[in-house]
Amino acid sequence: MQNKFDNYCELLQKESYKITPQRQIILKTLLDHAEKHLSAEELHYIVKQKDPEIGLATIYRTLEIFDNLNILHKIDFGDGCIRYEFTDQDAHTHHHLICIKCGRVIEVNDDLLETLETWIEKRTQFHITDHQLKFFGYCKNCQ
Repeated sequence: MQNKFDNYCELLQKESYKITPQRQIILKTLLDHAEKHLSAEELHYIVKQKDPEIGLATIYRTLEIFDNLNILHKIDFGDGCIRYEFTDQDAHTHHHLICIKCGRVIEVNDDLLETLETWIEKRTQFHITDHQLKFFGYCKNCQ
């Protein structure tokens, strides 16, 4: 994790952003909870435990910076709030299973759509750069 943290800090500096203590706390918190797809409000709640002075506006500004620098990207699971996950340049797209009762999000790392993408590209001459697939249903605890 420290390596990723250092790489993201280098990117921020390269793009002329200061590595403020608040940004460091936010980034470390995001890395510590990378599997959770946090919203700005959820992130703020966790960060406030470490530094009560960090406001929600700071969280939103920092998330916007991270999104613009392609450190994070926004995801809409249809629950009325935007969530964030790290953009991993080395990993191919993964998909999400969203429980409509408890809101749990499960990542599916198998990408079985590559064949379909190739077929669509050949048939339509449309170059696909990305895709998202979300399944909505009930997790095993809510069934």
